[in-house]
Amino acid sequence: MNRRAWGVMTALALASSAALAQSGETVKIAFIDPLSGLMAGVGQNQLKNFQFFAEKFSKSNVAGVKYEVVAFDNKLSPAETINALKAAADQGIRYVTQGDGSGAALALIDAINKHNERNPGKEVVYLNHSAVDPDLTNSKCSYWHFRLDADTSMKMEALTTFLKDQTDVKKVYLINQNYAHGKQVSAYAKENLKRKRPDIEVVGDDFHPLAQVRDFAPYVAKIKASGADTVITGNWGSDLALLVKAANEAGLTAKFYTYYAGVTGTPTALGANGAGRVFQVAYNHSNMPGETRKLADEFKAKFNDDWYTGSVYHLYAGLSAAFAKAKSTDPVKVAAALEGLKFKSFNGEVEVRAKDHQLQQGLFISAWQKVDAKNSYSVENTGYTFAPLKYFEPYVASTPTSCQLKKPS
Repeated sequence: MNRRAWGVMTALALASSAALAQSGETVKIAFIDPLSGLMAGVGQNQLKNFQFFAEKFSKSNVAGVKYEVVAFDNKLSPAETINALKAAADQGIRYVTQGDGSGAALALIDAINKHNERNPGKEVVYLNHSAVDPDLTNSKCSYWHFRLDADTSMKMEALTTFLKDQTDVKKVYLINQNYAHGKQVSAYAKENLKRKRPDIEVVGDDFHPLAQVRDFAPYVAKIKASGADTVITGNWGSDLALLVKAANEAGLTAKFYTYYAGVTGTPTALGANGAGRVFQVAYNHSNMPGETRKLADEFKAKFNDDWYTGSVYHLYAGLSAAFAKAKSTDPVKVAAALEGLKFKSFNGEVEVRAKDHQLQQGLFISAWQKVDAKNSYSVENTGYTFAPLKYFEPYVASTPTSCQLKKPS
């Protein structure tokens, strides 16, 4: 073998070695969400999601790493979230995920910013799977925070683009949880309706405590009395399941346009009464085709539960791609690799927008209906499903950002 050929082979070997420098490493991810209290069902379902896909991606990913999930119960509390972060950091965990509650998300961003500034070489990256307050990628944006869900403004942009063509919608009632996300849903709904359908009358705008109300009958009575033909709500978990239950018991026939009707407990509450009048805006639906459906069926067979938090797949696919791009699992290098990253996920190609770390992706409007030959996935074994009505390309729902990222020196 001549010297030139040897040199070429050596260079190729070194390049291959560098590309998989992190191969075989185990990356721990701290899962910090409610595993007790009224929202425990949501957190427990999502923990199963993270464990399921950790196992899947550990078997095969472009970076050759293994994944391990370490769970912390934050009880939906910002204070408990910070305690969980400290515990995770003490265990040497460098990647954190959270998504249930924007209050906890804001606390996490602030705590991680301070931790990373005070502990160079031990930086932590926050991968937000579901907390959707737009401020998280605007006025409160952080270099260390990456949002994998579509934010409240993006979902409302898609929802109202669909709703503007529904001529039967004339009177809208807004009911939301009394915290950042709920207030944003209300504000963006009014702003978008005024711009796209100024003829629609907003006949109510209620807020209620987060994860505390057990009987929504008084709220439903107000909705009925208002004469609303449509309800728009960003409620999730028990706050939507119990709202829908009260609506069914009171014989409320208004249509519901929701963000989270597919989340634990709500589909069962919907039952047959919700068919044809409950809609959801999301980055997925119950009957995604191909490999995505196979994964959903496998998850159901293993846990007798539904995989609805698609951003869990985003997290593993994006993180694996970033590890390969950075040729490292070091959070500083990986955060830089995530900026502007395009990668293939379950719903097509997605992109981490560099200016604010908000994932850009397509959104679906789906409707609750009885399963049929075309839409056969039975959600929560109810015999009903969310069938797709409309798909919006990423640019349709994309909203501008005011984020001014401060990059570490």
